[in-house]
Amino acid sequence: MSLSNFERMIKLAEDVFAVKKDPNQLDVNQDVIERLQKLHPSTVSEYDDGKGPVAWVLVIPTTLDLMNRFIEHKITEKELFELTPIGTSYEALYLCSALVLEEYRRKGIAKRLAVKAIENIQKDHPLKALFVWAFSREGDLGAEKAARLTGLPLKKRL
Repeated sequence: MSLSNFERMIKLAEDVFAVKKDPNQLDVNQDVIERLQKLHPSTVSEYDDGKGPVAWVLVIPTTLDLMNRFIEHKITEKELFELTPIGTSYEALYLCSALVLEEYRRKGIAKRLAVKAIENIQKDHPLKALFVWAFSREGDLGAEKAARLTGLPLKKRL
């Protein structure tokens, strides 16, 4: 029996990020998604080909102070999420994750989802920077492309 697109996306997330083995990473579940939606409705995006999701993009709007603390390894990804206040003005946007099923890669899906999310959040918040903690070369390149397309500087956690 073959896995559904949704099941494949869950497995891909587990394989790429291995969050169950790293308590410092954000383990996305329904509670996390609900809190993300309170930060901004455009924090979670998906592309569905009619048979279920084939791409997910997750971004976290936050403050410049929290961004800098995260970049400098003073706080974890989980703490970045937990410390980000709800209902404030956000000046930084964390490009948290982008996942695309293998047969849909290199079609610009994640890029389009990310840029649309950034643009939607910019309508409500004065974003001054994007930041990323890339787990792959593709993630690094995708973040750089999103920064170029939106005209925002990109900071990286190394």
